[in-house]
Amino acid sequence: MTEAAAELGRLGDDYFQAVHTIDPLSATQLGVTGFDDLLPDPSRDGAARGAARIAAIEQRLAGLDPGLLDQASQVSHAVLGHLARATRSDLEHGLWEANASAKGYISPQALVFQAVPTALLPDEAAAEGYLRRLRGLAGYFDAMVVRYRQALADGRPSTQIGVRHAIGQLEGYLAKDITADPLAGVALPAAASGNSSSAGVRGEVARVVTDEVRPAMRRLLACLRDEMLPAARPDGQVGIRFVPGGAEGYQAAVRRHTTTGLTAEQIHQIGLNVLADLRAEWAELGGRVLGTTDVPQILARLRDDPALRFTDSAQIVATVSDALDRAEAARNDWFPAYDIPPCIIEEINPVEAGNSALAYYRPPAAGGARPGAHCLLTTSPQERFAYEYEALAFHESTPGHHLQIATNQTLDLPDFRRYLDAEVCGFVEGWGLYCERLADEMGLYTSDLQRLGMLSFDAWRACRLVVDTGLHHYGWSRSRAIQFMWDNTATTRDNVTSEVDRYIAWPGQALAYMIGRREIRRLREEAERDLGPRFDVRAFHGVVLGNGAVPLGVLDQLVSQWSQQVLERGGQA
Repeated sequence: MTEAAAELGRLGDDYFQAVHTIDPLSATQLGVTGFDDLLPDPSRDGAARGAARIAAIEQRLAGLDPGLLDQASQVSHAVLGHLARATRSDLEHGLWEANASAKGYISPQALVFQAVPTALLPDEAAAEGYLRRLRGLAGYFDAMVVRYRQALADGRPSTQIGVRHAIGQLEGYLAKDITADPLAGVALPAAASGNSSSAGVRGEVARVVTDEVRPAMRRLLACLRDEMLPAARPDGQVGIRFVPGGAEGYQAAVRRHTTTGLTAEQIHQIGLNVLADLRAEWAELGGRVLGTTDVPQILARLRDDPALRFTDSAQIVATVSDALDRAEAARNDWFPAYDIPPCIIEEINPVEAGNSALAYYRPPAAGGARPGAHCLLTTSPQERFAYEYEALAFHESTPGHHLQIATNQTLDLPDFRRYLDAEVCGFVEGWGLYCERLADEMGLYTSDLQRLGMLSFDAWRACRLVVDTGLHHYGWSRSRAIQFMWDNTATTRDNVTSEVDRYIAWPGQALAYMIGRREIRRLREEAERDLGPRFDVRAFHGVVLGNGAVPLGVLDQLVSQWSQQVLERGGQA
């Protein structure tokens, strides 16, 4: 190994340790072991220390000449540079302090509910680590209160809608009896089951949650209700551009989540163009399935016909489970054979349901100790569209997030590249959306009605480009964003509202899906054109997945190199 490669290895290890120490809750969600007893430091000083730690890694990386590395290491060099810049940028801009919400991944309080109970406790040492994390939660919530007060003092109030959601989430959690508390009900080590230490650990967990964690939650709730809500930004100013530093923070978020140099103006126009292009498909499929080619009539029928909705939660689970089974059966015809943990279907806890998306994916734990999970919203089934859930399954499980993320964990890559999700959002979410259309090629949809669900999701993701940039760059009101999505999708008013509130809370992330899908599709079309009969879809997918999650510019280079290699081999033959 060269000295340059050794230094890159050290930098990768240092980054992996730093980023998961800075954000150990995300490490728990990703299944990364060794950080489950830690909590983030949500203070401004903590963010500054974290940013300085990452900046030092960036400085060392800048002094490492990529020309001294082999091709695989050059990819790692580029990925590490993107990850470090994105992590530091998030810490420096701190947009969450001006955007209180109850949305998972971005709300510090919601991340506790979503991540902490998923920690694996294989032995008594892990159980003790879990207790240390619980004992730190009171300080964690109190530090959030301080941070929110500092933001208020600096003229960076949160939105009324986000604060209301955060209040509702905490009130709902605190109304639960301790016996139903997900923090107190975590599974204890199997080795301790039935012995006296198990009861002692269980009792101490309940005591900490009751005597320390819940009082701190009430202090946070009081701050949200009594201090933040009266000063919060109204619905006409929900965009992050309306707070000091917000415009710059949004520009950085666009770069981070799309992993491209596209501007907000360009992305806005792309969304409008995609919606216009979809109208012909709406008319063609709508005519076959619903007997009308009029797009507004198609959207209204899909939205309003009660026959197109589920009647009970079991139907939702069955639909998604059957879709996953079909995809797994067809997987090896379209992808190289990957030995990965299974994916299970898991219903979302009611504590999260009020602020959750229709579904999300939770990666396996390291070594397959925990399977991947397609976490699924099954509450109020009569409000859920039956035609959407096959496309949703293909996005979240196989061939989408589960196949990509679980495969990523098995690759011979540095640790900092093996455990990635939202950190390389343009690739990860672009892949998920690409797979909704790929599933159609694979023959996985059971009917043209389900294919209308695929089309509905396309329109939804195109709207995200318009609405996210509309809110945060152009300054749209919340009501204008809701109306735009209502006019251009088939989903319900409640779903539209929930989606817009998600974009308000997480600036820029919603752009990753369609931008990433367009790039993956473009690269495939170029390879098909360049290679002609030599093009092999299994090999193409192997290139895309076989290098892990990478920025889209790096993916372009990898696919181009693969195409050139195929051509060169063909010429020799």
